[in-house]
Amino acid sequence: MPWYLYLALKQLFPTGRRFPFFTVISVVGVALGVALLVVVTSVMGGFGSEIKRMIVQTEGEVQVKAQGGIADYRSVMKRIEAVPGVIASTPYAMGPVLIKFQDRPAYPMLRGLDLQSVQRVAQLDHFIKAGSIDDLDDDSVILSVQLARSIGATIGDTIEVYSPLIVETLEKNEVFLPRQVRVVGLLEIGHQQLDSSTVYGTLRLVQDLYGLGAQVHGIDVRVQPDMNDDDAAAHINAVLPPDIRAFSWEDSFSDFLWVLNLEKSMIFFLLLFIVIVAAFSVTSSLLISVIRKTREIGLIGALGGRPIHVALCFCAQGLAIGLLGTVLGLAAGFGALAVRNDVVMGIARATQREDVLRRFYQFSELPSDPTVGVISLIVVLTIVISTIAGLLPAWRAARLKPVEALRGE
Repeated sequence: MPWYLYLALKQLFPTGRRFPFFTVISVVGVALGVALLVVVTSVMGGFGSEIKRMIVQTEGEVQVKAQGGIADYRSVMKRIEAVPGVIASTPYAMGPVLIKFQDRPAYPMLRGLDLQSVQRVAQLDHFIKAGSIDDLDDDSVILSVQLARSIGATIGDTIEVYSPLIVETLEKNEVFLPRQVRVVGLLEIGHQQLDSSTVYGTLRLVQDLYGLGAQVHGIDVRVQPDMNDDDAAAHINAVLPPDIRAFSWEDSFSDFLWVLNLEKSMIFFLLLFIVIVAAFSVTSSLLISVIRKTREIGLIGALGGRPIHVALCFCAQGLAIGLLGTVLGLAAGFGALAVRNDVVMGIARATQREDVLRRFYQFSELPSDPTVGVISLIVVLTIVISTIAGLLPAWRAARLKPVEALRGE
């Protein structure tokens, strides 16, 4: 080991002193910054991953849509399924409805499924909490759990469904009776908004309620796991008519994802200032070290030490603080992520705000997705900033002349 690196470590961790005060303060500051960056970026990334999981498992990776509906959807499905990489496709129709049970109204989104093909695309069985999708027919529906709770309905109850077509019939002085359907299942996706406003029925049910005839609103597509979603959408578009377009799940929810990524980037930028502030404490402690060890620096120069080696000694101290702080920060960050749900729910229970947390939080659990790219960026930036923090003390030490340093008080 070069002597200047050995000297840097000895100054940071002098013999007989396990926890030098200035070293501990500097390392803890860097570690706190790294831990916060890891926790926040992982949680923000978890929101994006959770959204993708729910979309892909309920709607597939690609959605095919048309401006005014798709009439001959079976021939369109044949074209789609002939594209290499496409596993399956299923049509759907959807729209808002009014449902009522025992004078309790709700205004959910009703999604019509093709029972013959939906299981090949959507993994709805994973979300069914009671009942079965096999029991679904043209006179029954599956309610999301919180929606069912809000109107007091459960499996076996009969609810009334009102279509928006009621407005048109009223204008024509016609009578439009509500559709009475049975509840045959309860479903929980994990997103509070979806779990409080989603109803699943058959494709025929929605077509009747909206007067679509044989038309559908779109087609969900499942592709192979190793296939890029955008590439899959491009290949599907190549075989579709101009009035029908395929969109990857990211394109379909691009506005929401853009806002989510913007929030993630801004939070990362703001939290990075914690590491920068910690770097200032590193600079301050190393400058104090330069002043306290002025005679030692002069002695090193008198013994033949070059200014560049003196400078490297203090840069190495900044690097060592950055490395140690990064390691401790990663350990603290991943440790906090491991108990994140227990902490959040414990606070909610202590303040008796569990329902408020679920309503505004939108997810049943706090998601987390620490990606390798983001963690690597945090590690690199922290080490670089900590090393740069040692430049000013290094420059100050390198400028000291041996004779003047040895005479200094």
